[in-house]
Amino acid sequence: MKPTLLILAAGMGSRYGSLKQIDKFGPNGEAIIDYSIYDAIQAGFGKVVFIIRKSLEDDFREIFGKKLQGQVEVDYVFQELDAVPEGVSVPADRTKPWGTAHAVMVAAPKVNEPCAVINADDFYGADSFKQMADYLQSGVAEDPKNYCMVGYQLKNTLSDHGYVSRGICAKSEEGYLESIVERTHITKSEEGIAYQDGEGQKHPLTGEEVASMNFFGFHPSIFTHCQEQFTDFVKENQTNIKAEFFIPTVVNNLINSGEAQLKVLNTSAKWFGVTYKEDKEIAVERIKGLVEAGEYPEKLWK
Repeated sequence: MKPTLLILAAGMGSRYGSLKQIDKFGPNGEAIIDYSIYDAIQAGFGKVVFIIRKSLEDDFREIFGKKLQGQVEVDYVFQELDAVPEGVSVPADRTKPWGTAHAVMVAAPKVNEPCAVINADDFYGADSFKQMADYLQSGVAEDPKNYCMVGYQLKNTLSDHGYVSRGICAKSEEGYLESIVERTHITKSEEGIAYQDGEGQKHPLTGEEVASMNFFGFHPSIFTHCQEQFTDFVKENQTNIKAEFFIPTVVNNLINSGEAQLKVLNTSAKWFGVTYKEDKEIAVERIKGLVEAGEYPEKLWK
C-alpha cells in the first residue's frame, strides 16, 4: 500500500509577510511544496492531502489541482478553529490556530494508510522522502505502535534573519526517540546558538543536536491518539488562548506512556526553509543549484 503525504499548509506566514506556501522559488514558478511533492512521488507516495484553511481552497485547487492532475491523487482538508471533537468547546476569544497536531487530527477522514507529515515551506530533499517511504512501506510500519521521523542537525536548520522554532530531540543508542522538546525562540549569533525560554533567559545549544523539522511518519493509529490528547489539551488550556497543540507533544506523551516508539531516520539530504522574507533569495539560489546539477528537471510538471 502506498503511503500518503500530509502537507501542513494552513499557517499564516506572519514572519514571512505573505503566503509562502504558494510563493515562487523554482525557475518556472514552482513553490517549495512542488519539490516535496515531486520527491514524494518519486519515492513511492500515492496520495497528497493538503491541510489548509478554507479560505485558501480556491487558490490551492487552482495552483496545485491542475498541475498535479495525472501525477498523484490529491485531496484537501480544512484546519479551522471549530474543527474539534464532539463535546469540545472553543473558547470565545480564541483566534490563534490550534497547532500542528490538530492539523494532523483533522486529516483523519482522508487517510486509512501509513502517512508522512511535512511543513509546506520546508525543503527536505529527495533522500529524506526515500528513507520515509521505505520505512512506511516496510512490515515494521504495519505495527500501530511504530512511528518514525527524519532528523536533521540543528545548526543546518537555522535562519540568519531571526528566530525559529525547532523540536530538539534526544535519542537512544538504537536510534529511537527518547524525547522531543519544542524550542520556540532559537537564534544564532557571533556568540553562538541559543534558545530563549518563557522567562526570557537564553540557554546555549551546540548546534549538533538532532532537530525535528516536522517530517514524521505515522501509522493511522496517530489520529485516535491526537483526538484523545486534543480533548485533554483544550480542557487544560481554556484560559490560555495562545496555547498550541504540537506534534512533539503527542509524540512525547506516547513515548512516555509506552504506547508508541519512534525511529529516527538518518538522511543524506540537506534541509532548508523560509521563515523570513530575507530567506527567500537563499532558497531560490539553492534550488537553482540543484536544477543545474541535474537533481531536478528545470520544469517539474509537464
